[in-house]
Amino acid sequence: MDYLIAFLGALLAGAINTLSGNGSAITLTILMELLGLPADVANGTNRVGVLANGIGGTVAFSRAGRFSGQSAAKKQEMWQVIIITCLGAVLGIYLSLIISNAAYKAFFRYLLVVMLVVILVKPKRWLVVPAGKPPLSLWITVPLFFLLGVYGGFIQMGMGVFFLAVMVLIAHYEIIQANVVKVLVVTIYTVLAVAIFAWQDLIDWRIGALMAVGQLIGGYLTARFAANHPKAGIYAYRLLVVVIIGAILKAFWPVG
Repeated sequence: MDYLIAFLGALLAGAINTLSGNGSAITLTILMELLGLPADVANGTNRVGVLANGIGGTVAFSRAGRFSGQSAAKKQEMWQVIIITCLGAVLGIYLSLIISNAAYKAFFRYLLVVMLVVILVKPKRWLVVPAGKPPLSLWITVPLFFLLGVYGGFIQMGMGVFFLAVMVLIAHYEIIQANVVKVLVVTIYTVLAVAIFAWQDLIDWRIGALMAVGQLIGGYLTARFAANHPKAGIYAYRLLVVVIIGAILKAFWPVG
């Protein structure tokens, strides 16, 4: 029964990760609370599912033409974001091996509350792309996305939420296209994360493989829906709100 719950949870997490973010809140809870894995092994094992999720989403978005249907300038900006974030993730992965997650998770709880306020104030900002906005300056792009990469490499949980917030509200991407970039960048740096955690023997491959199948299926099916459905942006925004509220309740429940 535990493994069935793990698979279904991974399926749901794959869908959430692709359309909004923070699916790792589900998978890490299952790995640590339900299956009893140590925190460092749960962190490593979770990356196997994240990688499978990213591969499924990337394939589906690619087949829908979401990577090719962009201007040359937009493609250049997308790859700048991807490269800078991945470089930050390298540092984050290293930090995850030498620093306890406890303090970071405490900070994360309050950051989620701030993020919920940002999302709920003027929700149309998430659904309407301003016309004529100039490309992001490298003075903003480099530090901002490097820090996002450090966060994603370190703990992963919530990375999708923060990445979407920056891409939509600061870089002014349409929410589904922001999801496309998010899926690709997470997939790329997670390849490295899985290799490093495996090298450190911090992955339970049996559980990781089971959850990877669930996240692969969830990610692929959700990306197909998001790439082709005319109201996918609205659904992505609503799911983002629900996911963050759920994450806040989960984060503060033990201290309440």
